[in-house]
Amino acid sequence: MKHVHEQYVEVAPGVRVWTERRGAPEAPALLLVMGAQASALGWPEPLIEALAAHHHVIRYDHRDTGRSDRPFDEHPYAVTDLARDAVAVLDGLGVQQAHIAGLSLGGMLCQLVLADRPERVLSATLMGTCALSETPYVRPDGVSVPVAELPGIAPEILEMWSRPVEDHGIEAELDRRVEHWRLLNGDQLPFDAAYFRELEWGVIQHAGGYLESSAHARADSSGMVRTAELAANRVPVLVVSATAEPVFPVPHPQHLAQVVAGARLVEIPGMGHALPPTVHGPLGKAILEHTLGRTGGGVPEER
Repeated sequence: MKHVHEQYVEVAPGVRVWTERRGAPEAPALLLVMGAQASALGWPEPLIEALAAHHHVIRYDHRDTGRSDRPFDEHPYAVTDLARDAVAVLDGLGVQQAHIAGLSLGGMLCQLVLADRPERVLSATLMGTCALSETPYVRPDGVSVPVAELPGIAPEILEMWSRPVEDHGIEAELDRRVEHWRLLNGDQLPFDAAYFRELEWGVIQHAGGYLESSAHARADSSGMVRTAELAANRVPVLVVSATAEPVFPVPHPQHLAQVVAGARLVEIPGMGHALPPTVHGPLGKAILEHTLGRTGGGVPEER
């Protein structure tokens, strides 16, 4: 692979995170922000490679994941600190402005960066997430729906999240993670258990262990609402609507596209809260059309 560079960046006093850069250094930067408890290895290689053909792609391990420091138990932090980490990664790598893309919690962190540090953002792509806004959702028929009444997380996922994670060895942990991905995948695309097992084996090898931290679930999640800032947004924003999304199901993406000024919505049929091979092509194409300003065509879909 060309132009792959690993580096540790200090994001806060005494806290270092692992970063990886891929693609031509002179290309426009694209920062990928993963979800809760997820390391950079959650971004699939084929998607990274497709994006790196046009961008200087940066991915990183959040605090308490992968090869990054794990400070939470001794020095608890807030979810908003994880958003500041994203900007600190850019600072540490000498990147003034970047396109940003976030999945799940990563989509919330990208909204915080968009709201608090818009001068650092060239564009944002938000997927599998909910709006950090108290503005009601307006249905197509004109009826307003309070945010609290939008559909919640699928019960089977909530049930799995409520179970304590116990150490029964690496194979049992791989089984648990594959089952988790099965639920997150949704019910519209076939589930490839072998693919996700291999993905998680890579995640475990990267981290050097298979015990996951629960730090992000325990972190203070207050102070995240950015209603006014998102309504005043001037940065190009793409919202991905995944039709089989079980964590933030439709109409969460439609709500997000309403409350972020100027946001555009693209639908990826069959996509859930996971990134199986079937969605790599259409997702990569959607992101690149957005970042390269070629909406309506011009970027070949990777197969």
